[in-house]
Amino acid sequence: MGNRLSKIYTKTGDSGTTGLGDGSRISKTSLRINAIGEIDELNCNLGLLLNHELRADMRLLIIDIQHDLFVVGGELSIPESRFVEEDSIKKLENAIDFYNEELPALKEFILPGGSPAASAAHLCRAVCRRAERATLEIESTESINCDLICYINRLSDFLFVVARIVSKDSSVGEVLWQRK
Repeated sequence: MGNRLSKIYTKTGDSGTTGLGDGSRISKTSLRINAIGEIDELNCNLGLLLNHELRADMRLLIIDIQHDLFVVGGELSIPESRFVEEDSIKKLENAIDFYNEELPALKEFILPGGSPAASAAHLCRAVCRRAERATLEIESTESINCDLICYINRLSDFLFVVARIVSKDSSVGEVLWQRK
């Protein structure tokens, strides 16, 4: 990587703008920067999830997803670029199918909670949904790679399954919604 970030502060953002990957500058309050921030927050939350007890294969997949999220952020930081591709979506779908095989069918809604690891996975899922909404907001004024949108959508599904697997593996189990 060399000396990519030799100086941490540049003062170029002091006026309320930030640089995109294509060299252009936009407001830090723009829809695009908001979406990039949501993806960054999701990645941070995945880092917290990795501090919990997880299956080794799931841990490796989540680390791989963290790398993918840098690709997502890169695509968002270069308007009209296309880095996220269908194979990334397929990887998530395969993982969802694999883990979902061992889960019981859903008969009630699941409350976020249970074990600390399941709670962390549910938080990641909720942040992922927010990142998806933020990314879709960009689409109201500019075109966005449909594979990028699908990837984020599928990632939230994957994180729901992760929460269920983690609950299954713990002694706490899932917390089911109860009708009053």
